[in-house]
Amino acid sequence: MHIHILGIGGTFMGGVAQLARAAGHRVTGCDSDLYPPMNQQLAAAEIEVVEGYDAAQTSFEPDCYLVGNAISRGNPLLETILDRALPFTSGPQWLAEHILRGRWVLAVAGTHGKTTTSAMLAWILEHAGLNPGFLIGGVPMNFGASARLPGAGSPFFVIEADEYDTAFSDKRSKFVHYRPKTVVLNNLEFDHADIFANLEAIETQFHHLVRTLPRNGLIVANAGAESLARVFARGCWTPAERFNDPSGWRVEGSEADASLRVLQGDELVGQTTWPLAGEHNRSNALAALLAARHAGVPIARGLAALTRFENVKRRLELRGTARGVSVHDDFAHHPTAFAATLAGLRSKLGPARILAVLEPRSNTMKLGVMKARLAESLAESDLVFCYAHALGWDAAEALAPIGNKAVVDDDLERLVQRIAAAAQPGDHVVVMSNGGFGGIHEKLLAALAG
Repeated sequence: MHIHILGIGGTFMGGVAQLARAAGHRVTGCDSDLYPPMNQQLAAAEIEVVEGYDAAQTSFEPDCYLVGNAISRGNPLLETILDRALPFTSGPQWLAEHILRGRWVLAVAGTHGKTTTSAMLAWILEHAGLNPGFLIGGVPMNFGASARLPGAGSPFFVIEADEYDTAFSDKRSKFVHYRPKTVVLNNLEFDHADIFANLEAIETQFHHLVRTLPRNGLIVANAGAESLARVFARGCWTPAERFNDPSGWRVEGSEADASLRVLQGDELVGQTTWPLAGEHNRSNALAALLAARHAGVPIARGLAALTRFENVKRRLELRGTARGVSVHDDFAHHPTAFAATLAGLRSKLGPARILAVLEPRSNTMKLGVMKARLAESLAESDLVFCYAHALGWDAAEALAPIGNKAVVDDDLERLVQRIAAAAQPGDHVVVMSNGGFGGIHEKLLAALAG
């Protein structure tokens, strides 16, 4: 089969492209903006990519077009596909029919932590010799790729299960297509304000996912999330194990001794040391351990895997050091994620100065829905630098509660110089964005060095 993918540069559609190529299909695609690491992965897979959405691409004459959810009506290639009644489907639908069918799917859903938890789960299964396939919205450094097929004879497939909509023609969340047997529900709060009117609308989509689960499956759910409790109150037909439960599964640890301890009630089930920091990462680890346990991996073996877990690119990834200043990259793009990232780094660094650099780039942040929470979410930082390009709200006003600790600028080059001028040896700069941020990491390292 020859498939041509519209929006191939996205983490999900790029992952689908790699899986299709590995499964023996011919794959081509197009996008308007490709940047690392996806452009590198597509090139390594020898997938031909065309820039833009010119209608002339119909000359490829594929068997089917896969339309990414970033593609809207008015796109010239999409309009030609519709006018000519050419065969098309969504990425999630194609994935479900051609890759996931007949497999033991382990899906990780939730507003935060999906990528890291999926990467942990895939690595635990890999360490246990189960050779899972996976599709993850980032690059797990233990694997070096965001997607792969399962090994020979392995039924297991780990997927990051996004609640964002499927395609222009299918406004259900992507995850309703996956039909998992094991599901992690990490948390649930309001996000994606461009497509969801309120939290209740997202809870409805999560309940659609719960309704697809089999009776012999398992839900691993955060006991501390009130929104998930409301989802289950609508009906649940699948056994559930809850974590972050004082009387059930819970996790402890500290950065001082790099410890990770799993408890069930007051009983210590297992412990290890590991490289990650932050309470949010310990919670992610417990969710992954319980999901892997459902697939047959004992907690002790899962903990052994986590001692060698290398995290995901763009999750507090150290990009370089210049003039004694460390520059980190993080994918955080929501106030809750900002706070978790900074709290984890603070617990690891102690009194060292943290300079937070953020680009409010997600649709939710651009709309200003979370602006009232912004200042509070950055409390663990010593200085804040906000790139306010093309925002529809006043970032300086939103950050006013933290006073002269905040710098707002709508010129990227000028912002880089201001960060470099403020940074001191021993400082840690944390760049938080869900995009390329104009190559700010390299620009900042160069400015520091110069």
